Amino acid sequence: MKNSYEQRLAALSEHGGGDLLAGGRRGVEKESLRITPEGLISREPHPVALGSALTHQFITTDYSEALPEFVTTPETTAWAVAQLLCDIHQFTYARIGDEMLWPLSMPCRLRGEEDIPIAQYGVSNIGRMKTIYRQGLGNRYGRYMQAIAGIHYNYSLPEPFWPAWAGIVGRDHNQQLKSDYYLGVVRNVRRLDWLILYLFGASPAVCKSFLLGKDAGLDELDHGTRYGKYATSLRMSDLGYQNSNQSAVVVSANSLNEYIRDLSSAISRPNPDYAVLGVRRGNQYMQLNDNQLQIENEFYSTIRPKRVAHSGERPTAALQRGGIEYVELRALDLSPFDPVGISHSQQLFLEAFLIYCLVSPSPPISDIEAEGNKANHLDVARRGREPGLTLQRAGKPISRDVWGREILEEMQPICAMLEATDGGEYLAAHAAATEALADSEATYSARLLREQRESGEAFAHFGLQLANNYRDYFLSIHDDFNQHLAMLETESRESLQRQKDIEASDSLSLDDFLDMYYA
Repeated sequence: MKNSYEQRLAALSEHGGGDLLAGGRRGVEKESLRITPEGLISREPHPVALGSALTHQFITTDYSEALPEFVTTPETTAWAVAQLLCDIHQFTYARIGDEMLWPLSMPCRLRGEEDIPIAQYGVSNIGRMKTIYRQGLGNRYGRYMQAIAGIHYNYSLPEPFWPAWAGIVGRDHNQQLKSDYYLGVVRNVRRLDWLILYLFGASPAVCKSFLLGKDAGLDELDHGTRYGKYATSLRMSDLGYQNSNQSAVVVSANSLNEYIRDLSSAISRPNPDYAVLGVRRGNQYMQLNDNQLQIENEFYSTIRPKRVAHSGERPTAALQRGGIEYVELRALDLSPFDPVGISHSQQLFLEAFLIYCLVSPSPPISDIEAEGNKANHLDVARRGREPGLTLQRAGKPISRDVWGREILEEMQPICAMLEATDGGEYLAAHAAATEALADSEATYSARLLREQRESGEAFAHFGLQLANNYRDYFLSIHDDFNQHLAMLETESRESLQRQKDIEASDSLSLDDFLDMYYA
């Protein structure tokens, strides 16, 4: 049995190395606000030409009607993901008139919560449930937070990897092995997600309109912008998803049973503040329920263990039924330096990082360590580029730079294995991360602040100009270069019919439907 990282890495190399790692399945979910030519959130409904947000496989909406979410299929190469993302963007731009997609994670200029229309999914029970859930999010956290956008990166190891891995670690090859080691990935990402924020965080600044007249501990960059001098990702800070409303939700990843238990408890545990809000006012739903979480997806973690759910199946029920199938990394800001929001180099680094998190030993996380992990996350989100920043590891202080170098040095052989078999530029992605750790000016957040300063424009105008540039780029691509055009046209048309079929097949009242869902 191989217990240390070095032993596991050597054994992995002996068993074929990159041949075992090649062909893992990865996919991207990318959110972005749909905006007007003036740089305001669109109040137009989700365009019919894009199909049904309820049933479309590739184009849906997140919180708002004006927050489209593009979803790729699982692919075996990063280039295939990038091509599909590009084709979805091209397809969308051709069907939204003079509107654009906001290219930054923190939102454009906001005038009030009424600027952010809640997503609508039709009159079916499942469609109404999705809208009520979003109504609840707005009432609980405010709609401004729901206008923040990001990237989710999904990944699973290739099937041939698992029998060899079972032999390396001295376990039987079964679903329990996969679930245990994917949970190990979740725990290690909770320990190390600060590195992702440092390298790829791209939301160090925000439009003043987002702050509703407060300074939020941020400095003034110009008349329309506040920023953190050393911030990396305000999206992932206490200004965004890590807000105080979520602090009471603690979900262990020390075992799958504990993970399911804690999430299930949060969905059934009443919250006094949400009880005051009420579930209904007259005939109008204010939220799905008054519990700590309305549904599992309300838990804003940086990584989730996942299994594709059956229709109407809750995520925890899917995990209980079949175990963990893949992991969803949710700590990524939109990259403003790439038209589709994520670069090829980022994808390669993330793949290697998640494999590193699997190969590395991942003991259970104690309550004390969990507090340290949370503090590291918030410190790097708010001031990750600060010279001499110290983090906590196993209860002891450690330099950000020292810890980061250790991680990247240990990752290098994995990048070399992947490059030797899969091709690509894994070592170049690793070298770029190493450079950014050595020089914070090479991080995404520093580069974004530098380019905004050089533009002489406030946040809202800087983002609008970038949006215009990307709009021109996608509209300049001829349809002949869209490899997925016919598929997207067919899916958009058929998704509308699928929504009608769902609406016609409903036989329960909404209340009975919700009772059955939670049962």
